Amino acid sequence: MIERAYTLAESMGIAVWCEDEAGPYGTVPYPGSNWQPEGHPAVYPHEYVREGTAKMVTLFHPQTGEVRVKGVTNTRNETLHGGLKEELAALF
Repeated sequence: MIERAYTLAESMGIAVWCEDEAGPYGTVPYPGSNWQPEGHPAVYPHEYVREGTAKMVTLFHPQTGEVRVKGVTNTRNETLHGGLKEELAALF
């Protein structure tokens, strides 16, 4: 049904774009997983600083397969929605 709605909307001249957010991701690279003895989980040193997080916002146009991706380090709604408004304004 969703695919049909996309197709019908596009045939009527209504552009359909899907939005998704992924994250949060750490902003500092970290080594891959490692094995720890059972009962002794890996720990970070006391001076470990997380350095914030980032999210990835994706716009997808099903008809053409076009994808637009933007990384953000601030995940407040006004940041995410502002970025989406800018992208959509650039499209139309």
